[in-house]
Amino acid sequence: MTERPSTTKGRRARSRMRRRITGALALAAALGSVGVAYATVAAAATPKAQTVAAANAPANGPVDVRKGRQLYETSCITCHGQNLQGVLDRGPSLIGVGAASVYFQVSTGRMPATQQGAQVPQKKPRFDDSETRQIAAYVQSVGGGPEIPTGDLRGSDANLAEGGELFRLNCASCHNFAGRGGALSAGKYAPSLEGASDTVLWTAMLSGPQNMPVFSDNQLTTEQKQAITNYIQTLKAQKDPGGSSIGRLGPVPEGLVIWVVGIGAIMLMILWIGAKS
Repeated sequence: MTERPSTTKGRRARSRMRRRITGALALAAALGSVGVAYATVAAAATPKAQTVAAANAPANGPVDVRKGRQLYETSCITCHGQNLQGVLDRGPSLIGVGAASVYFQVSTGRMPATQQGAQVPQKKPRFDDSETRQIAAYVQSVGGGPEIPTGDLRGSDANLAEGGELFRLNCASCHNFAGRGGALSAGKYAPSLEGASDTVLWTAMLSGPQNMPVFSDNQLTTEQKQAITNYIQTLKAQKDPGGSSIGRLGPVPEGLVIWVVGIGAIMLMILWIGAKS
């Protein structure tokens, strides 16, 4: 019996079928590799939960006040005056701002300021925590004002839901729903809350730095401040096992990533398959 020879048409059909199967497998492998690589890199880039130590007792003794005065006279007096009265076109009066304001400004590196501007940026602190509290104690002893909070600054986890509601009502319009900060008018901005400790959050609420309003006990009770602080720190500590949170900014950046990564990979594979064909 004679073997029936394959026709040219049959060979072309099988060849096209093999190319389609090979291209589909290559496309699936490429998309899978891109997805695994993105999830691995994004998960590795997710910041670890921060451990926040309990607030230290403020320095209020006469020795601390004396040391604080020495530090003030070597680093602050040029702009804020010998008696904390302020200096025109250099620095405002510190009478009545309290230790809370000093702690916030100095511990975050905003003070001493390097130059005048629309907003003093955060930078590496010049003084350690002990020296910061000594300067704050001196300013408090002269002009009074809100003190540095101590004790439990978060409360219990039972206040998380309330903290989220209060944060969205009072803070999210400037600091973003995820606490990542945002732009304001006239070159100013609301900073990110990513590295803020419990004490920094409290002293900011008590002193109202830059464009931020003051949240005294008349605006937010102690329990409400605890709830907000607990919510912010819990939000920062949450992990994203599925990949990067993309700033928790919602569907717009997520869609952008899907388009750039996913659709981009598909287009590259289509071009590659076409070139091979």
